[in-house]
Amino acid sequence: MTDPSKSGLRPGADGAQRCWWCGDAEDYIAYHDDEWGRPVADDTRLFEKICLEGFQSGLSWLTILRKRENFRAAFAGFDLEKVARFGDKDVERLLGDAGIVRHRGKIEAAINNARRARELVEEAGSIAAFVWRYEPDPATRPARLDKAALRGLAKTPESTALAKELKKRGWRFFGPTTCYAFMQSMGLVNDHLEGCAHRDAVEAERAAFRRPG
Repeated sequence: MTDPSKSGLRPGADGAQRCWWCGDAEDYIAYHDDEWGRPVADDTRLFEKICLEGFQSGLSWLTILRKRENFRAAFAGFDLEKVARFGDKDVERLLGDAGIVRHRGKIEAAINNARRARELVEEAGSIAAFVWRYEPDPATRPARLDKAALRGLAKTPESTALAKELKKRGWRFFGPTTCYAFMQSMGLVNDHLEGCAHRDAVEAERAAFRRPG
């Protein structure tokens, strides 16, 4: 049997080898298989992930994933124009919503970031057009992505640069490590390990993906 502590791969009940971090939970496996690393150009999905990465701070992604539908209901489907218009009454409503993470700073950051995102769209045309400028050069990536290499990628020069630029523009709760997790999930990089059953499919999607802007 494959030892995930060494290889980073974990065999599923279907016999497929997957990145170890998704474990055995069905919802986490579905996220790993169908979403993580697949390139995204839709601004609503990008904005949602930026917000949810902020809410994850100090928590596990699985916790946030299992609350995602609650977050979508609470934050108007992460329509940035609607969230940008949230006010004090909405903050209090969200603080009373047991289905999400009730953290005032994170809630206020999500509303602030919607307003900053609106400014970004006016300037760059879309959130996608802006963030995809920071896609890493493949030549700077590890030659072989194994578990040890992946653990060395908690943040990168590109995620640091993107986080720094957004911070300068007034965004909150989006540092270099959070930013790299966003880049992994939205397909700016393919961090499925060598040998993962979904690495090649993700790479094919990235090859066919038309970069925005």
